[in-house]
Amino acid sequence: MRSVVVPVLTALVLAGTSACSAFSGDDGTADDDGVRVVAAFYPLQYAAQRVGGDLVDVENLTVPGQEPHELGVTIQETAAIARADLVVFELGFQPAIDDAVETSAEGSVIDAAEVVDLLHAEDHGDEAAHDEHDEGEEDHDHGDLDPHFWQDPVRLADLADAIADELADLDPDNAEDYAANADDLRADLEALDTAYATGLEGCERDIVVVSHDAFAYLTAYGLEFEPIAGLSPDAEPTPSDLARLNRLIEEEGITTVFGERLAPQDLTDTLARDAGVTTAVLDPVEGLTDETEGEDYISLMTKNLDALRTANGCP
Repeated sequence: MRSVVVPVLTALVLAGTSACSAFSGDDGTADDDGVRVVAAFYPLQYAAQRVGGDLVDVENLTVPGQEPHELGVTIQETAAIARADLVVFELGFQPAIDDAVETSAEGSVIDAAEVVDLLHAEDHGDEAAHDEHDEGEEDHDHGDLDPHFWQDPVRLADLADAIADELADLDPDNAEDYAANADDLRADLEALDTAYATGLEGCERDIVVVSHDAFAYLTAYGLEFEPIAGLSPDAEPTPSDLARLNRLIEEEGITTVFGERLAPQDLTDTLARDAGVTTAVLDPVEGLTDETEGEDYISLMTKNLDALRTANGCP
C-alpha cells in the first residue's frame, strides 16, 4: 500500500483568520485544545475521530444532510482548512475542497486517494477484491477512479493507519495512543469485513439494482451492482437504460430497487413501481442525515448488510 502525506503551503492569507497551529511551542507537544483535524466528508471524519479520540478536534466540512458531491466551500470552511494541523480529503471527490486545500492548507494533508488503492470504473468486477491490491501496477492510463473506497472496510482501515502515522508525527507524545486506536478500529473493520463475507454467502441472487454507482467495492463479496445512474448521483439514465433494468429485474427475479437518503428518489420509485417490486435504502455512507445522526459507519454498514441479505434471499 502506498501512503502519501503531502504538506501543502498556502498562498492565501485570510483577513482576520489566524493560521496558528494547535501546538504551544517547538517541543512538538499539543496544547489543551489538542490537534485540529479537518475532514472533507463523513467516512474520513469517522476514521480520524476513531484514531484521534479525545486527543483531537475533528471538524467535518460536509454537514449532515448535505450531498458531499455538491459541496461548496464557504469562507468559514476555507478558514478551517487554513487553521487545521491536518486536513483529510479525497482528491477528485469534491472539487471545491480540492481547490481550497491547494490554496489554503497550511498544515499537513492526507489525500485518501493516494493512501488506498482506488478501483477504476472500467475495472468494476475485475479488481474489486480488497485483498487484491495492485502490487506491481501502480499507474493506470485508462478509466475514471471510483472514489467510494470506504465501502470496503479494509481500505478504510488503511486510511486510518495513515492518519495514525501522521498524528504521531504531529503529536509524538501521544503516538502510542493513536496507534492503539488505529489497531482497535482495524479490528472492528476486519470484523465487519468478515460479516459481509460470511453473510453474503449462498444467496439466491447476487445482482443488486441501486440508485447510483457507489457500491462497486462490495463486489468483493460476490455481488454485482446495476446502477440507475453513474458515479455521480445526479447523472441521468436514458429511457433505454431504464428499459434494460426493467427487463433485468424480471429475468433475475430481483425483489428490491435500492435508493439512498441523500439522493432524489424519483427514478428509484418509478423503476420499482414499473417493475412491480419494492424499494429499500442502501446507504452509501457518504454522510449522515437527521434520520441517521445517531448512527455511525459500523452501524450503517451493518444495516446495509441486513438489507442486502433480505433482498437477495441470503440464508
